[in-house]
Amino acid sequence: MKFGETFMEYLHGEQERFLGECSHVEYKRLKKVLKRCRTCKSLHRPCDAGRGEDGAGRGEEDGSPQLCQCEACPECDQLFFSELMKEASEIAGCFNSRVRHLLHLLVATGIQRYIQCFRPCFKGDQQVLSEEGRILIEYVTMNAIAIRKILKKYDKVHGSVNGEHFRSKMRAEHIELLQSPWLIELGAFYLNSRGLDAEECADCSTQFSFHSDETKSALIMSLPGSIKLEYDLTCAICLDTVFNPYALSCGHLFCKSCACSAASVMISEGLKAASEDAKCPVCREAGVYGNSVHLSVLNLLLKKRCKEYWEERLSAERDEMLKQSKEYWDRQTKYMIGYF
Repeated sequence: MKFGETFMEYLHGEQERFLGECSHVEYKRLKKVLKRCRTCKSLHRPCDAGRGEDGAGRGEEDGSPQLCQCEACPECDQLFFSELMKEASEIAGCFNSRVRHLLHLLVATGIQRYIQCFRPCFKGDQQVLSEEGRILIEYVTMNAIAIRKILKKYDKVHGSVNGEHFRSKMRAEHIELLQSPWLIELGAFYLNSRGLDAEECADCSTQFSFHSDETKSALIMSLPGSIKLEYDLTCAICLDTVFNPYALSCGHLFCKSCACSAASVMISEGLKAASEDAKCPVCREAGVYGNSVHLSVLNLLLKKRCKEYWEERLSAERDEMLKQSKEYWDRQTKYMIGYF
């Protein structure tokens, strides 16, 4: 079965009710645009497909833009990529918000944590959450495959590398679907809830595993479409497994204490206190601290899988926070004494 048929079956499958308001890639329509453009090129004439006898495009009559102008395809390029960028942005936003909502109670505090204690009383609650997580993973994976295939076909039809450049642009603007930190959180949630690694879950189309040794820690995902992702969980600053991890908006993962140190803020203040021009220690992109994501579920996974290491880092972070607090109040005291 071709991917186009598989994707259409997916769109009208079990996820339709759960993700009814979410955007999807218009794969079938965009593929028709490329097919028409290829036909025009093979005939060596300007694209007049879809035009009436008066020369007006049928797309213009029904209110939709006429996409293909063939030759250099300036309008085709502009409308094709702008629409795909819009769809990818909407899909990323929908996925991130849905995952954030799904995982909210798992890391709740105060009264929410008290309410959470009663959640096991409801039969099948954990299974429902796991099923929602599976649907969300399938949602982002299928749309990511659709984008990848339509861009590959675009390059094949036009004999260009514009599709590959567009993927690079998506990564630069942080809407590459499979690079979302919320996908890492979903993988960690799956491993926390089931306690299974990929080898123990051969019946699942989406498989996860956690790997940790003296040299490297990684979260490995095997997704539909033969996609295998490996997320390195090593902090680029301390070169150790991330503790209390945060993902900056550029996608790089750091320990909270390391990221705060790089931005010259106290651990107790958090990453949100960093200045707007604070740069990522790896890619040096500015303004990436404001939209950082606290990977609480990943932190819980590390606590379970690397217990001794996690407790050691917790103790070290507390000591560092006390040290920073003492230095801060010492400076405040000296300032006030000097002032008076």
